[in-house]
Amino acid sequence: MKALRYGRSAAILAAGALALTACGTDNATGTDPEPASNNAETTVSGTLTGAGASSQQAAMTAWKAGFEGMHPKAQVQYSPDGSGAGREAFLSEGVQFAGSDAYLDDQEYAASKEICGPEGALNIPAYVSPIAVAFNLPGIDSLNLDAKTIASIFNGDIKKWNDEAIASQNPDADLPDLPITVVHRSDDSGTTENFVDYLSVAAPDAWPYEVSGNWPSKIVAESSQGTSGVVTTTSSTKGAITYSDASAVGDLGQAKVKVGDEYVELNAEAASKAVEAATPVEGRPDQDMSLDLKRDTTESGAYPIVLVSYHIYCSEYENQETADLAKAFGSYAISEEGQQDAAKSAGNAPISDTLRDQAQQAIDSISVAS
Repeated sequence: MKALRYGRSAAILAAGALALTACGTDNATGTDPEPASNNAETTVSGTLTGAGASSQQAAMTAWKAGFEGMHPKAQVQYSPDGSGAGREAFLSEGVQFAGSDAYLDDQEYAASKEICGPEGALNIPAYVSPIAVAFNLPGIDSLNLDAKTIASIFNGDIKKWNDEAIASQNPDADLPDLPITVVHRSDDSGTTENFVDYLSVAAPDAWPYEVSGNWPSKIVAESSQGTSGVVTTTSSTKGAITYSDASAVGDLGQAKVKVGDEYVELNAEAASKAVEAATPVEGRPDQDMSLDLKRDTTESGAYPIVLVSYHIYCSEYENQETADLAKAFGSYAISEEGQQDAAKSAGNAPISDTLRDQAQQAIDSISVAS
């Protein structure tokens, strides 16, 4: 009997953030995760290495603390270098798992078979977050924006905050005659890929660029490294706008995004509705949990600028120690306890029981190469 496929009706909630020991701290909620009680009976030992999405950084801090509390002889090391860097490190065997705000594309999945065996790598949803369109306009906390206007701001066609396209959607806002400074990620980023995927689907006439983790080179704008970098630059630049993992934006203003005939505020429930409309990626093994998101949804209350951040593991590892580490850590991260620990640190809401059950089946299938 084939394993259950994930997400057609899985309700997942979210909001993300950043922080990790040895890599600096950008804890969005300012709370430290409480380590889980030690389990003296555990046989899991060794070091599991990972790299990737900075959006997962605060959650990863909590997962690391909780997992190591449960398994005193085990350690997790994670470097939040960005999703693209994480996938590259994983495929070059520099790390044993990756965190990524985008699942492996077809070429990357094919390459994973060289290191992970004939079934390749597994993409396991572990963290779901809305992407905020965040701006620095003193005195303005919220703006209504449709997809075409967002795309036209980020492609440079709309240059001032009192442009008619913005003003017509916000008649009660005192919009300043101020230049707009667009701030984007300088690194290969899953957040960028998810954001431009939304623009290309929801506003194709205003955003004709290829969907990629790298910002379009034809668009001249400010750039910063990582999630914390774009938020810091935007926070210090009056009139700036960026896109970022939602719980990292702090006191910046945020856009309500037009979906159908309404403007939807960014929140966990709205992100969940968008993910519920996702469909499985074709051509992947039954255990893989990659999701295609419907960016142009018109479902009431759905917030379509959302990312699903994955843990990417091999379906096969060369030795039992690494397989046991990957299975134990992966199981903890998606567990009810692991999700609650992450929520305390990162502000994300726990994944649904349906998604957890399907993810656990996939993680349980990890084996040792024969």
